[in-house]
Amino acid sequence: MARAIWKGAISFGLVHIPVALVSATSSQGVDFDWLDSRSMDPVGYKRVNKVTGKEVTKEHIVKGVQYEKGRYVVLSEEEIRSAHPLSTQTIDIFAFVDAEQIPLQNIDTPYYLAPDKRGGKVYALLRETLTKTNKVALARVVLHTRQYLAALMPLEKAMVLVKLRWPAEVRSLDELALGPDVTKAELAKGELDMAKRLVQDMSVEWSPEDYRDEFEDKIMALVDKKAHEGKIEDVETATGEEERKTADVIDLTELLKRSLGGKGAAKAPAKPKSTTKPAARKKVSK
Repeated sequence: MARAIWKGAISFGLVHIPVALVSATSSQGVDFDWLDSRSMDPVGYKRVNKVTGKEVTKEHIVKGVQYEKGRYVVLSEEEIRSAHPLSTQTIDIFAFVDAEQIPLQNIDTPYYLAPDKRGGKVYALLRETLTKTNKVALARVVLHTRQYLAALMPLEKAMVLVKLRWPAEVRSLDELALGPDVTKAELAKGELDMAKRLVQDMSVEWSPEDYRDEFEDKIMALVDKKAHEGKIEDVETATGEEERKTADVIDLTELLKRSLGGKGAAKAPAKPKSTTKPAARKKVSK
C-alpha cells in the first residue's frame, strides 16, 4: 500500500473504523529550481520590507490580520496556536446527504481511505451502505492543525475522502452577472439538434492514458538529452521528511445497535453563534 499521510478512525454514532489516509493524486509538472549560475548553488527567497526594500530577519517578523484598509491587528504565535482546532485523529461524520447534492464548485482535494488494523469488515459495511443508499457522509477532520469539511464517498471497492471548500470560500454564480441572452436564451430546435449531433460525433470512451502534459514531456526529453550529453551540474540540497502521528482506535460493529438507540448522534452539531466580524479580512498564514 502507498505510504499513509495520516492515520486515525472514521467515527459515526458509537462506531470507530480504523483507517489510513493516502493521497489520491500526485503533483506533476516541471519543477524549475533557482540556481546561482556562478556556483550552481540553490537560490532562496528573501524576506524584504516592501517599503524600505531592506531584508528583514526572522526575529523581527510578526503576523497581522488586516482589520481595515491600512490597519492591522497583530497576533502572537501563542494566540494563533490557541485558535487551532483540537486534533482528535478522527474523521467525525455528522450527517449523510444525497450524493448529487454536493456542488461541483465545493469539491477540492481527493484522498483514498484504506482500512487499518482490523477495520476491514466495518469499512466494507460503511462503503456498501453508502453505495446502496446513494449517500455521501459529511464529516469534519483536522489535518496539519487545520479543520476541513469533507465528504466520504464509495469508489468501487474502496472509499475516498474529498476535502470540501467551506461555503464561505465559494463565490456565488451571481458574480458572473449573466445576461438574459444566456439565462433566457432562445435556441432554435435545429441549432440544438446540430449541437447534439456534433457532441455525439466527438464522443469517446474515457481513456486516461491518452492524456498527457505535452509541455512536461518536451522539457523532460530535453533534460534527458542534455544529461546524456554530460551537460549536468551537481547541486547540494537538504531534504527532510515529517513523521505523521497515528492513533489506535477500537473496531466495534456491535456499537451500531447502540448508535441507533441514540438518534441524536446522527444529527449535525449545533452551529456556533455567529459573532460580528470586520468586512475586510485576510487569512492568517500558518
